[in-house]
Amino acid sequence: MKKAALFAAALMVSATAFAQNIQLPAPQKSGGKPLMEALSQRKSAREFDAKELSDQTLSNLLWAAYGFNRDGMRTAPSANNKQEFDVYVTLKKGLYLYNAKDNALELVKSEDLRSKAGKQGFVGTAPLNLVYVYNTAKMADEKMAYADCGFIAQNVYLYCASEGLAAVVRGFVDKEELAKAIGLKPGYAITLSQTVGYPKN
Repeated sequence: MKKAALFAAALMVSATAFAQNIQLPAPQKSGGKPLMEALSQRKSAREFDAKELSDQTLSNLLWAAYGFNRDGMRTAPSANNKQEFDVYVTLKKGLYLYNAKDNALELVKSEDLRSKAGKQGFVGTAPLNLVYVYNTAKMADEKMAYADCGFIAQNVYLYCASEGLAAVVRGFVDKEELAKAIGLKPGYAITLSQTVGYPKN
């Protein structure tokens, strides 16, 4: 009887963990402001409203950042097409890994780790922090990894400028502490974090 109860409990925990994955709606790939207008409005912000982003906005944002825009190719370039980055998504409800192929957020931890994503006060209360992590086996040259990270971050900036969102990319991060909080395996390194949300009025 005890074994059956334990098995049932394990199934419930497993089902709950699976249910916390987020299948995002298909990204909307049309609309937005013209490129030159978005460029003219691109800026960094350090004040954010606490309002959460919708799943549709998350889908659009993550696709713009580092989604697939043609067969096997990303919206952001990478040296020798190594595609060495993972994008971690820190939300109030948990830490997720962006799965670009399935357009989904895969639950890593059901903890609010936003405050670990940077040392400035706004980081812990903004609705979203993106953490850019590269696979050192795919890209051994740290300088090139940072260049590739810059392309992703700029895509985020331009999407935010186009959609009236606020963003700032940051290097002021305790990378060792954040890596432990995420549970990164050896061979993976954090480059930068980027905060996104609605502008604070």
